[in-house]
Amino acid sequence: MPIFEVHLVADRHPPERLADLLRVLSARYAEILESPVERVRGFVAAHPAAHVVAGGEPGVEAPYVTALVLRGRPAEQRHRLIAAFTDVLVDVLGASRASVRVRIEQIDPDDWGIAGVPASAARATAIAARAARQS
Repeated sequence: MPIFEVHLVADRHPPERLADLLRVLSARYAEILESPVERVRGFVAAHPAAHVVAGGEPGVEAPYVTALVLRGRPAEQRHRLIAAFTDVLVDVLGASRASVRVRIEQIDPDDWGIAGVPASAARATAIAARAARQS
């Protein structure tokens, strides 16, 4: 279920760079969550400069990332995602580290569907293994 969305100011980066960003973020997400990259979904939401404000200044690029994970992922993994996503935005887009914000949103496995089945059933074995490691 790993899904992420990166909010950026439109027309600041060429399409090839955005494609690189999505590839690198997907790979890091899969690596940190120990999940097949085929499960990762990623999106860039490009907003017109007039629709973005950071520090009171319209049009300033301050990347914001939302990443979804199933509830029960260890805090250590979530913290690694925050650091890795920040590093990738700095390395690939040249973003100012201080301007990057990352939010990890935990989703209850009963509230997430995979191929029409709640994740609590579709990923029951993986969820149980994670719970056992945490106890």
